[in-house]
Amino acid sequence: MEVLKSKKILQDFIERQKEMGKKIGFAPTMGALHDGHLSLYKLAREENDLVVSSIFVNPTQFNNAEDLEKYPRDINRDILILEKSGLVDAVYIPEVTDIYPEKTESRHYDFDGLENEMEGKSRPGHFDGVGTVVEELFLQVKPDSAYFGEKDFQQLAIIRKMTEKKKLPIKIIGVPIFRAENGLALSSRNQRLDKDRREASKIIYETLKKVNEWFRVLTVPEIKQRVQEVFDNQRGMQLEYFLIADEKTLKETDFFYKDRSFRAFIVVVVDGVRLIDNIHLD
Repeated sequence: MEVLKSKKILQDFIERQKEMGKKIGFAPTMGALHDGHLSLYKLAREENDLVVSSIFVNPTQFNNAEDLEKYPRDINRDILILEKSGLVDAVYIPEVTDIYPEKTESRHYDFDGLENEMEGKSRPGHFDGVGTVVEELFLQVKPDSAYFGEKDFQQLAIIRKMTEKKKLPIKIIGVPIFRAENGLALSSRNQRLDKDRREASKIIYETLKKVNEWFRVLTVPEIKQRVQEVFDNQRGMQLEYFLIADEKTLKETDFFYKDRSFRAFIVVVVDGVRLIDNIHLD
């Protein structure tokens, strides 16, 4: 596996691969790798000649300095995980100046309102940061396909919209949420919880599965009340928000329309660690 530590080295590598006509699959990360990331590379491996990873903790998508400071970093561990997986041909580890050559600030994007829903309401500017780093990585890596997990469903929708609006020739592929044995959606943030709290956090996915049953027989306000009651009874857990939204527009709904697809979204803070999850409602 090639370890590419600058934009120039990456560009030389990509140029050689393109000259050989290789189809490139790409999945960017912020490190702290886990099996959820590897599920992206597994699919990319099946669909491409060359698989590229990147590891870059993007400062412009954090809304507070403390969260950025606490984000887990262990680049040597991440490289070892990628090497052992046998799924990745090259990993790009840029410096901040490779992504932000002048000032470390985001460009402004219009995502047709997707950025104003859910996470966007409490994290102003977050999706501008996401759009900026992903667009820059796309321009540098030049992938044919890019892979993102459905755990961050709003982020996936934002990246699809950005790719469409910028007319980038890249296929955006959503990969199903990879879960631990107890159902907890794998996340780099989970590493900040001890074993007992990770086990207790399985209640998040268990509740979403109940929502998938309730939505056939209950109204949206009734479902929201039941979800609130679940987390009112959990020690050290705070329900930040729960909502049901149209999968296409991400706008919250208070009624189920037969001709639309819906998804339930939840954010729970467990001992100060913010966990997100979602489920498609059948």
